[in-house]
Amino acid sequence: MTDKINELLRRVEEFKPKAAAEIEEFRIKILGKKGELNALMEEFKTVAPELKRELGQQINRLKNEASARINALREEWQNAAADTASSDDDLTRPGTSEHLGSRHPISLVRNQIVEVFSRLGYTVAEGPEIEDDWHVFSALNFPPEHPARDMQDTFFIEKDPDILLRTHTSSIQVRTMERQKPPIRVICPGRVFRNEAISYRAHCIFHQIEGLYIDEGVSFADMKQSLLYFAKEIFGEQTAIRMRPSYFPFTEPSAEVDVSCNLCGGKGCPVCKGTGWLEIMGCGMVDPNVLKANDIDPEKYSGFAFGMGIERIAMLKYGVKDLRLYFENDVRFLHQFDEAL
Repeated sequence: MTDKINELLRRVEEFKPKAAAEIEEFRIKILGKKGELNALMEEFKTVAPELKRELGQQINRLKNEASARINALREEWQNAAADTASSDDDLTRPGTSEHLGSRHPISLVRNQIVEVFSRLGYTVAEGPEIEDDWHVFSALNFPPEHPARDMQDTFFIEKDPDILLRTHTSSIQVRTMERQKPPIRVICPGRVFRNEAISYRAHCIFHQIEGLYIDEGVSFADMKQSLLYFAKEIFGEQTAIRMRPSYFPFTEPSAEVDVSCNLCGGKGCPVCKGTGWLEIMGCGMVDPNVLKANDIDPEKYSGFAFGMGIERIAMLKYGVKDLRLYFENDVRFLHQFDEAL
């Protein structure tokens, strides 16, 4: 048996493959389940007990050297293949350009809005998308009979009527007022959900960014100047704004904000329906009831809040006419924003 082991060891040491595939064939022949090493192991079971120690050591040596030899040959062939491939490359040939992706237009506009308000001292605040009635409605002065509390307008969690998907990011403002005392200056971007039919101008999922500023002596004029600065930074220096009286449960007085149409320069076109103005957001002075609900003294502090749909701003900024394009991941649409980074 010693002769068989020595003969097999000699073959392992002298093996010189001519192709990489021969290495695997040799491994199977020697070390495979039906290989010659296993045949020796079967024969080893029948040898005399006094010879087992010596023969066992020889077999282990054979196995270790065969494995090491095969691994070394594999590495040699891999290195040789890599050297051949690199030598075939034409280093003078111009490189091929790789197409890089871009940010989604919603992300682009969100980041632009955050950057603009950060210059005014606003910080970003975030909150959960699954909320309770208090943070979405009650703390914001929504009366019990308000239509926003209906199933037709809001997605409620079936097992608990007090839990719902937030309908606006104003809930983040409430959470900020709960944990932070004035002065407060935050913007609250995030995804919101409303029970609406999906069309070119509406979706059940969209993105908002809201702002809140509370301090002593904050006025309506402060809000107007801040929003005018924002509009000029997003739509251009020539942009004008106007405010129309409106109603929101959590602000008083309230207003809708329009910007001059950036497509026609305010002269009137189909996009602005001939008015020369485009609505972009709602705003107003924080209602004293909201301040009281969040343990802020309305006699000492005042503030303003505003909110806008990011999709709406992106539609106006980039001339997008169908809201559904933002959610379809059509690369033909998304590639149009490659240079907007």
